[in-house]
Amino acid sequence: MPGAATVLGNTADGFLVSMDANGHRITGDEPAKQGGTDLGPTPYDLLAASLASCTAMTLNFFARRENPPLEQVGVSVRHDRIHAQDCADCVKTGGRIDRFSSEIRLRGNLDDAQRKLLLKIADRCPVHQTLKNEITISSRLV
Repeated sequence: MPGAATVLGNTADGFLVSMDANGHRITGDEPAKQGGTDLGPTPYDLLAASLASCTAMTLNFFARRENPPLEQVGVSVRHDRIHAQDCADCVKTGGRIDRFSSEIRLRGNLDDAQRKLLLKIADRCPVHQTLKNEITISSRLV
């Protein structure tokens, strides 16, 4: 089923985990300075990569459909946490806010209007929308 992932980790291995995301194997870990072995990306690295890859895929899909002179998309996403009081456009006023900062590089002979449109399209990627929506998580023991 798309969107399904299974993760296994042994207590003796610390933070090291083996992930299966629809048949694709990924290793996850934490950096050595956090007590891990740094053999794979952290969960937040994977979340940032999910947003970056979805953004690139969305822009490439739009470009194939609408045919602007877009040749290549590069997306870098950084995750950090800031104090809510330091966020001018946030509703929450106390505690911390998770912030994802995307840098999008567009290669091609694009004019300003096309670049602005592509930036608007980038914010419509499904992962971006999911992260902005209210999220519920249900867990159960099996």
